[in-house]
Amino acid sequence: MTTAPTARRNSVGTAHTRVEGRDKITGAARYAGEIPFASLAHGWLVLSTVARGRVRAVEDGPVLAMPGVVAVLHHQNAPRVDIDFVGLLGVPPDPTAAVFQHDRVPHRGWPVALVVADTSEQAREAAEALVVHYDTEPHDVAFGGEHPDAYPVDNHGPAVAEKGDLEGALAASAVVVDAEYTTPEEHHNPMEPHAATARWDGGRLELVDSNQGTTWVASELARMFSLDPAAVRVRSEHVGGGFGSKGLRAHQVAAVMAATTVGRPVRVVMTRRQMFTLAGHRSPTRQRLRLGADADGRLRALEHRSLSATSTVYEFIESAALPARTMYDADAHHTANRVVRLDVPTPTWMRAPGEAPGSFALESAFDELAEKCGLDPIELRARNEPDRGPVSGLPFSGRHLLACFHEGARRFGWADRDPRPGVRRDGRWLLGTGTAAASFPAGAAPSTAAATAHPDGTFTVRINAADIGTGARTALTLVAADALETAPEQVRVRIGDSDLGPAFIAGGSMGTRSWAWAVTAAAAGLRERLALGADLPPEGITVRSDTTEAIGALAQKERHSFGAQFAEVAVDVGTGEVRVRRMLGIFAAGRIVNPLTARGQFIGGMTWGISMALHEEAVRDHAFGGHYGADLAGYHVASHADVPPVEADWIDDPDPDDPVGIKGIGEIGIVGAAAAIANAVWHATGVRHRELPIRPDRVLRAGGHA
Repeated sequence: MTTAPTARRNSVGTAHTRVEGRDKITGAARYAGEIPFASLAHGWLVLSTVARGRVRAVEDGPVLAMPGVVAVLHHQNAPRVDIDFVGLLGVPPDPTAAVFQHDRVPHRGWPVALVVADTSEQAREAAEALVVHYDTEPHDVAFGGEHPDAYPVDNHGPAVAEKGDLEGALAASAVVVDAEYTTPEEHHNPMEPHAATARWDGGRLELVDSNQGTTWVASELARMFSLDPAAVRVRSEHVGGGFGSKGLRAHQVAAVMAATTVGRPVRVVMTRRQMFTLAGHRSPTRQRLRLGADADGRLRALEHRSLSATSTVYEFIESAALPARTMYDADAHHTANRVVRLDVPTPTWMRAPGEAPGSFALESAFDELAEKCGLDPIELRARNEPDRGPVSGLPFSGRHLLACFHEGARRFGWADRDPRPGVRRDGRWLLGTGTAAASFPAGAAPSTAAATAHPDGTFTVRINAADIGTGARTALTLVAADALETAPEQVRVRIGDSDLGPAFIAGGSMGTRSWAWAVTAAAAGLRERLALGADLPPEGITVRSDTTEAIGALAQKERHSFGAQFAEVAVDVGTGEVRVRRMLGIFAAGRIVNPLTARGQFIGGMTWGISMALHEEAVRDHAFGGHYGADLAGYHVASHADVPPVEADWIDDPDPDDPVGIKGIGEIGIVGAAAAIANAVWHATGVRHRELPIRPDRVLRAGGHA
């Protein structure tokens, strides 16, 4: 028989609960650290207690005699791996993942050993008993101050982009802002810790993992261990958050090494404290903004220079100056991203890398310029709205930033705002409102997918996507249903398995767009086959797609999502307490596939912006090179009591060059949120806070309207 598609349901754009929601709330959905395996052994990582030096000796003999211990891996006995290659994302792997290859210790918390035992309790006890001797060397973890050894690094564009005579334009400007902004080291802290189980099955390596792309992890493991790519399978069906941290890490490689050594499955799970060292982080930044404008607020000069930190073993840069290349133009336009090497763990991508800290500095500086020009902050942005990419010169695929501001201003009540700072009160609280712009690139990457029609009228879509909590599985179900002209209930979507074929990662707000493109193409091919009217065999008919050619043919344009953030705060200058009372975000982020989960993504990002503005800050002790309070007691994040009513909405903004109209929503919610809050604190108190987080002690020191 043939499958007769039902009438199109227009599922995309309608709210839909998560298709796996019941499994998650009942516990039927298994995460990487929960899946049982026969003869499972457990590995526990041992991290260095010095910030720089060499491992002189590992006293593994006493530990090997402890109950249940089956192996201790370290640099003298671990399997060798290769990291001399460029991976899926166009960069080599971080050497931190290539554990136990030498005796060097480049930072505190560097993996020096793995203890493998029959139970996790035995592994932990033995790991804590393992004695490691070091030859220590002087270390430097201090990011503050001058760094003459800092240097520029290219990343998704040139490190330095310059046009025009900057000093001449600043000298000719009627109004100038020259300020430095700083953001601290920040950490992802997904709810689910990083966990991986490795086993060998008939000569094939299988890794059950929590990651943001099994194609990515499988390909890098194959290269590192010199394996045929077909001999590596990585599964990651359910992921409890990633935010950029769940790529290839030390625990996965250590698990593979241990499984190879002991001949049984081995699971390695990071502790929360270990995640502060091994899972990556957002580098601190120091950013200098110089803006020069005519008296009417039109820019003559824009300079945005950013400094971030990286480790001594790997070059990662937080490109905070990139947003300026999209947001605003000037005759003299200079941006630069530089990095300094320190004895710290390697940073990595963290939700809205570059844009999150960069927007804080840029949008705070614009608020300062608006004040100096005597202009409303929204009007200043309107006067500096570019019609092409300020640096690239390319046309925008769509830029509805001002529409976001206008709608947000209407709903927030911006027209009633008294622009004078420090004039609104509610008892002991000073009240203020602020706004900021948001942007994030809207990209797409090649992916493959398969769509199968079954004789019973149902469909199965297979794509190696990663749902890291965003609702991607549900969004792809809706996209597939429309593309197949059927109801979502008739579609089953399988994801998170490298055997499904190559697909892009969940990252850069590119996942759903990239995967949906491939799903749409496979569904179109399947519909063509079904239209021929042939009887379906018992196994059904399957059509595969590959979007490499289609995405490669996209015209060069500036492709971004945009948004406008609004915040109201209350500040007690007697105690230094800052409370966000309400937030509103209006976004132009392409066609919204599932309004229910999309609103959650926007609000989640905005909530993280509250945390970024007021709470999050990882502090390193310069003497021993590690963190104070590397846990969720010492590293403060916004809790329920800190989060006010947060409202997020969007305007119609489909991308005409995308088959579904998608742009991307995963990261833009955090962009500009911290700046809107900081600008609101200025409006409440009359004092600028250019250093995040805006802690009570900093408010007390800065003072304000009493």
